[in-house]
Amino acid sequence: MTPARTLWQRIILLLLLLGPALPAAAQTAPVRHVAMRLVAESDRPVAGQSVALALVSEPDAGWHGYWQNPGAVGSQSRLDWTLPTGASVGALRYPVPERLLVAGLMNYVYERPWTILTELRVPAGLSAGTPLPVRLSIDYLVCTREICVPEKAELATDLIVGDGAVSVERRQAFDGWRRALPRPIGSPAVFQGGDAFRLRIPFPADVAPDDAYFFAQTEGAIDYAAPQSVVRDGDAIILSTKGAGTPPVVEGVLATGDGQGYAIRATPGVVAVPREGGWWQTALLAFGGALLGGLLLNVMPCVFPILSLKALSLARAGESDAKARAEGVAYTAGAVATCMALGGMLLAIRAGGAAAGWAFQLTDPRIVLLLLLLTGGIALNLAGLFELPTPQVGMRSGRGGAFATGALAAFVATPCTGPFMGAALGSALILPPVAAMAVFAGLGLGLALPFLLLGFVPALRRRLPKPGAWMDRLRKGLSVPMFATALALAWLLGRQAGVDGMTLGLTALLLFALGLWWTGRRQLRSLTRAWWPTAAALVLALPLALLVSRAAPGASATIAGAEPFSEARLAALRAQGRPVFAYFTADWCLTCKVNEKAAIETRAVADAFGKAKVAVLVGDWTDGDPALGRFIEAHNRAGVPLYLWYPAGATQPSVLPQVLTPATLTGLVTQ
Repeated sequence: MTPARTLWQRIILLLLLLGPALPAAAQTAPVRHVAMRLVAESDRPVAGQSVALALVSEPDAGWHGYWQNPGAVGSQSRLDWTLPTGASVGALRYPVPERLLVAGLMNYVYERPWTILTELRVPAGLSAGTPLPVRLSIDYLVCTREICVPEKAELATDLIVGDGAVSVERRQAFDGWRRALPRPIGSPAVFQGGDAFRLRIPFPADVAPDDAYFFAQTEGAIDYAAPQSVVRDGDAIILSTKGAGTPPVVEGVLATGDGQGYAIRATPGVVAVPREGGWWQTALLAFGGALLGGLLLNVMPCVFPILSLKALSLARAGESDAKARAEGVAYTAGAVATCMALGGMLLAIRAGGAAAGWAFQLTDPRIVLLLLLLTGGIALNLAGLFELPTPQVGMRSGRGGAFATGALAAFVATPCTGPFMGAALGSALILPPVAAMAVFAGLGLGLALPFLLLGFVPALRRRLPKPGAWMDRLRKGLSVPMFATALALAWLLGRQAGVDGMTLGLTALLLFALGLWWTGRRQLRSLTRAWWPTAAALVLALPLALLVSRAAPGASATIAGAEPFSEARLAALRAQGRPVFAYFTADWCLTCKVNEKAAIETRAVADAFGKAKVAVLVGDWTDGDPALGRFIEAHNRAGVPLYLWYPAGATQPSVLPQVLTPATLTGLVTQ
């Protein structure tokens, strides 16, 4: 579609939409369908500095306004400012738009209230109390799905040069408006134009952009109404759609299903064509990676003991070929069903707008406590502290026991990760739901594959050692990796809920172990209701689980001694005369993550900073914290990464390059 053709389409459609409104406009007084107001963040800005201005727009129900690129039809608003002498305004910053398809034409609109932000630069040298009248005349188009009406608004705000004070209500409002703005991606993007438009955007592999869509700000780059597809390519995503030309630069916004947006600026280049066949080839590769990853999980300390005992139970029982096959299928069904259930819950949570990844349940300390009790109980059982005639871990025969053991192995495996799993499960999150569920099933199949082969290949079963006293010694030995898994879960609980939370978790484990031991003793004596000590222990452990969820979280610093950034803490450290390294990062910033692994978190940097007593402050901008956003903007950066070095006693920081090396950082303390 050529730009000329697009222009004529807009003119014809606008005439059709405006037609019904023109007679009414000629006979009646103008009626505004969008309420607008002009608001300054501070009514008393400081001379020589900038103050944020907001153009707040609230459309009537059923009406919509347009983004800076309206799409196939519509028009961009025209703003005419009248400012005090020497004052100026900066570029307009629009929030993430919405899609509206009318008669096969794609429009970029706002059907909800929206706010455009800009900066008013106040002239230097003005005395306090100097009035600063700001006037804005704006012509804009507002439409329903049937008609369009051109409207005009005259807006004003009167400011006075002062101390820059901001009220709490005004600050909260501007913070909310800033959150709606797209955030800079932090790494350069590349596009390939022509009839087929492809855009490669750096995006960390462990962050999956749901329902991604590219709003092109640059006109003549893409066919707005054409469908867009997104595939993962390592630490990048490739977006493909129908092209409309090859401009020198393409700018726009990558919007995700959670309402977030990322500002993109792409330069021309070569973008590899995604493999022929669409998403199914990505799904096949992800399935293969999940299958291999699940297979390798069997050597992890959380799974290997269960698999080993279940395999040896076949040798002990001397099952027939038919029963061995049935147990193999049942074990596989339990593992696959559990992985698919966890995967289905993950997809449902993400569809609801929450950000979650594999092992999402481990972000809840109550689930971690449940796993701690489970692995701790298994470890104590393997060690011989208590014996439960049924079901013993991995030793119960029959299809029901095999299914339960497979499900147990899959559930206990969630704290463990192995090679190939990260990329495979990350790809699953951007695939269609059916394909994603197939990938989760592949993980369960890989996990169950060794036992499935034992069930179907008699030669493998014949290679298993004959039963004997050595099995009891092996069983006790296999308790060691399970104790290691329980210890790791206790550590994780401490990271999530602090020392108090870990103490409560270990107390609950002790109660549970006592209950199991007492139950085992009663069963050996063939007493009735032998299970009640375990039930009583679980009842006592329940309040502890509730307390764990309320415990204070542990520190999550990524470098020894690092603290969360705040301007107050920065000021306190500088007042103490300490050198400070402050860095600002986000989970979705690929450059940030590379710098952290390759430079910031290295041993050489930690030793150098430790010797020089450098304080490290970390600003996590993953959720778009407005307070951090204002600080970043104050240092002439639009986004992350931002690295600041405050030498002891210095009045201003040094802004470090966006690509760091260990030598860059260690050199700071040797200058």
